[in-house]
Amino acid sequence: MRSRALRLSASVSAGLVVAAAVLSAAPASAAVGDDDPSVGPAAANGLVVNEVESNGDDTDWVELANTSTAAIDLSGYSFLDDDSSHTAYVLPAGSTIAPGGYFVIDQQSATAPGFDFGLGGADTARVYDGSGALVLRYSWTAHAAVTYGRCPDGTGPLVDTTASTKGAANDCSSPVRINEVESDGGTPGDWVELTNVGTTTVDLGGYVFKDSEDAHAYTIPAGRTVAPGGFTVLDEADFGFGLGKADSARVFDPRGQLVDSYSWTAHAATTYGRNPDGTGAFQETAEPTKGAANRFAGVVTAEAWPGGADETVLDDEATFTGDLSGIDWTTSSSSEDGQLWAVQNGDGLLYHLVPDGRGGWAPSNAAGTELHYADGSGTPDAEGVTVTADDPGAVYVSTERNNDVSSTSRPAVLRFATADGSEKTLDATDEWNLAPDFPGLGANAGLEGVTWIPDSWLTAHGFVDQHTGAAYVPSAYAGHGDGLFFVGVEGTASGYAYALMDDGSFQRVATIATPFAVVADVQFDPTLDALWVVCDDACSGRTALFDVTDGAFTATTVYEAPAKADRTLANEGFAISGVCVAGERATFYADDNDTDGFSLRTGTYPCAGDGGTPAPGDGGTPAPGDGGAPAPGGGSAPAPGEGSAPVPGDGGTPAPGDGSAPAPVPSASPAAAVAPSESSLTEANRGTLTAPATARPGETITIGVGPQHAGERVHVWMFSTPTLLGTVTVAADGTVTATIPTDAPAGLHRIVVTATDGTVIGWTEITIDPATGELAFTGADLTGGIAAALLLLAAGAGVLVLRRRRAARP
Repeated sequence: MRSRALRLSASVSAGLVVAAAVLSAAPASAAVGDDDPSVGPAAANGLVVNEVESNGDDTDWVELANTSTAAIDLSGYSFLDDDSSHTAYVLPAGSTIAPGGYFVIDQQSATAPGFDFGLGGADTARVYDGSGALVLRYSWTAHAAVTYGRCPDGTGPLVDTTASTKGAANDCSSPVRINEVESDGGTPGDWVELTNVGTTTVDLGGYVFKDSEDAHAYTIPAGRTVAPGGFTVLDEADFGFGLGKADSARVFDPRGQLVDSYSWTAHAATTYGRNPDGTGAFQETAEPTKGAANRFAGVVTAEAWPGGADETVLDDEATFTGDLSGIDWTTSSSSEDGQLWAVQNGDGLLYHLVPDGRGGWAPSNAAGTELHYADGSGTPDAEGVTVTADDPGAVYVSTERNNDVSSTSRPAVLRFATADGSEKTLDATDEWNLAPDFPGLGANAGLEGVTWIPDSWLTAHGFVDQHTGAAYVPSAYAGHGDGLFFVGVEGTASGYAYALMDDGSFQRVATIATPFAVVADVQFDPTLDALWVVCDDACSGRTALFDVTDGAFTATTVYEAPAKADRTLANEGFAISGVCVAGERATFYADDNDTDGFSLRTGTYPCAGDGGTPAPGDGGTPAPGDGGAPAPGGGSAPAPGEGSAPVPGDGGTPAPGDGSAPAPVPSASPAAAVAPSESSLTEANRGTLTAPATARPGETITIGVGPQHAGERVHVWMFSTPTLLGTVTVAADGTVTATIPTDAPAGLHRIVVTATDGTVIGWTEITIDPATGELAFTGADLTGGIAAALLLLAAGAGVLVLRRRRAARP
């Protein structure tokens, strides 16, 4: 990560001079790529950042709005994310935004121009005028569940919206939705189920439920809540009237505005429910599911994760620098716990990980192995990784593009000859560029995951070759080795099976539709005789199991994320151990955002009982270098590195975790935070922090602790009654973020930061403004805006600082 400077104003006059510069003319030296954290998401001429999509739409985009009464000419304006090394996108001549209108700065696609980089989970949108002056700037620290948008539209703070409204007024409505209706004498009586499609719990107190008659009205009492993705049921015994054969269900918010409604002309044989829950159209359900997810004939319904409730950190802080994306577990001759391979996409690194003997895992090649294309050039955007039973001594990596030419799609599978990742650099021995199969695929929408399935398994399970329309016959693809490669493509949200021939040619054998908006990884699991398909935070961490049914891979089970897991983690990589210990197998997750400085986490999945490591080809994928199976394509010539390269740990020195080491266990929890005493807040440690002078309940603020504390874990508190806002890691620029409680009382408070041993690092005062009721139902104000920046400048306390962001993805 690049370090960020904490800029402090020296005096009131200096602050006002800087503020005037932000709101008026830029200095002559201004240039596109220059940064100024004091610039906010609103300009003096009425141009504002109105909505941001950074995760899950067809493209990333930023919507501008014009709140003035005159048109604004945007010709020659430039757009960048937080990485100034990216090529700025220059808006073409004739780009204008009408009074009260909207203008979308879109990501490049196959049919339209735009910026050629993606917007990350922690990123910044920067807009420069024709002279190169920075005029708009908006930062966020995590993807919005939907989008970040102004509520009220055009003028309010940027919050998590209820629905994406690209190029139109923002949806700041309540996230409460009618999800299921029983109108024909349920158990007991009629009932209506409500759900919450937002990201924060909604208090339903004061909401009103009606049927088709206004006189039939039921006001929900205070204290009745519905959690994000949760359900609550209004029974006939509550609302006091029945629902008819032809009737309506209507829900109004406390202001009397209609939130949602559904009408029907006949009783359902079962119930009427949304498919999918909360967002889809109503149809008859397969069965009533009062207070639970709806079920429909032929539709797989997500169910609770059957394993452990937590995802526990495995790596030491700052082991990785962010962008860890793909991961694969394989057996090892040196450790009963196996080994892991992982790839990092931004800088094209390959990691070989082994148990560290303390319950965690660590790379045996600490700096990672730099990957390049066959001619030694380029930086492959490494997204997925797998090893195969028919090619020991090799690792296969799936990519989206060459990061050195980041605007061009290059969805490819690359082969690298290595047994343990001990090489400093590796050039690909083979490349299968699948671009001809994906015309128009975005440069940031390619191959996210890759796995390998043996031909013997596919034929035994009746797999059908969609290319020929008949049963899969391996001999039809000469030189493809002993199995097929399955890839997950982000831009199509689908999986694909390929025969990769030893001459560089390929043939698509199957296309696999998925229930997800994004495919982040794919993983063959011979223990379950199934294929895992994985979504990241775009689907709140859901995963799915696919079996071969009637010749095709079909989703049989969809799982929610573990109950206590953070569903906002960008878990782009997933792997599962083949070793069963005490009725559990370890699962592994690679977090692309390096949240809180950690990229590798583990969970558990149930298994039948204790068992040894499966033999190569009998389930678990063998370690590269184990065995002597021929390379893909058969023949007598061994694959590069085959046979002669020893497996890590072979010989006299055992690998970490070898022998009697137990299976990975969660690291010990840190000691509970202890609130500092009132007497410890002295004038000596006052003012060593910087924070906004004011904030609103629910707002996320940035606090300057100081670069000297970068990498330290700290507790953030709010007084007068000590309230822990969070335990976080100080970013490289010396900042942390914290969210003001939604029930924080108005008035003067203190923000206090302490070390983990309770020592006060510093404190400062902050005024909590009264809640105005203008926030969207689904989230909190995520930016102080230019007004807060000017207040800080005028007070001589400093300007807003950048939030920590993961390493930029080209």
